[in-house]
This record gives sequence, C-alpha cells and structure tokens, in this order.
Amino acid sequence: MMLIDSNIIIYATHPDHENLRRLIEEEAPFVSAVSYVEVLGFHKFSEPERHYLEIFFENARVLPLSQQVLDQAVVLRQYRKMTLGDSLVAGTAITHNLTLITRNIEDFQWIEGLAILNPFKTSEKH
Repeated sequence: MMLIDSNIIIYATHPDHENLRRLIEEEAPFVSAVSYVEVLGFHKFSEPERHYLEIFFENARVLPLSQQVLDQAVVLRQYRKMTLGDSLVAGTAITHNLTLITRNIEDFQWIEGLAILNPFKTSEKH
C-alpha cells in the first residue's frame, strides 16, 4: 500500500506522465492531509489541472494528522532538520506502514523503517 507525495500528484497532471496516472489508478493510494493542502492550495494550476486534482482528491483516501502522526513527525524533526511538511508526510507513512511514493528520495532516505519508491526510477529502498 502506498502514500503518494505531493510532487507525484502534481507530476501526474502533466500529459507526458501517463504512467503516474496509471499507477495512481491501479494502486488507489493514500494521501496525507498535508499533500491535500499543498496541492490544492497551489495557485498556478490551469483549469484542466485543477479539475483533475479536484477529482483525484474526491476519490483519494486522505489520511488525517492524528496524534500518532504528529508524535512521529516530532521525533523525526528532533533527529534531523527537515521541513514540517516532509516530517508530517513521513510520519503519516510510518504510522500507517505505507510505502512513500516520491521523487524526492533524498529528503527521506535517511529515515529508518520508511519504505520509499521513486516511480521515475526502478529501484526501491527500505
């Protein structure tokens, strides 16, 4: 089971990333509440992109920021400097035992016990 990061959702709006849209459709991934805000809050989408994203989030399983997710994010930020958004996304993936699908592998590869996958590459790290 997968937690899809904001950057992958945004890439999927581009016509040349059919493979990402197929992955999303096949896997029916989970999404962090953080990605919901990050993606839909972005102000530079065209109308077709915004429409695609609204449909995506109507069908996505958005996971809330529970106390367990918040506690995990705190631990991660105490251990190493990282953005608030990344810590909450990683905390969500860890809490729900989901593989994080992201293009920003470098931001997360140091986190022990977090499975990550870059769909732009074929290798997976655990």
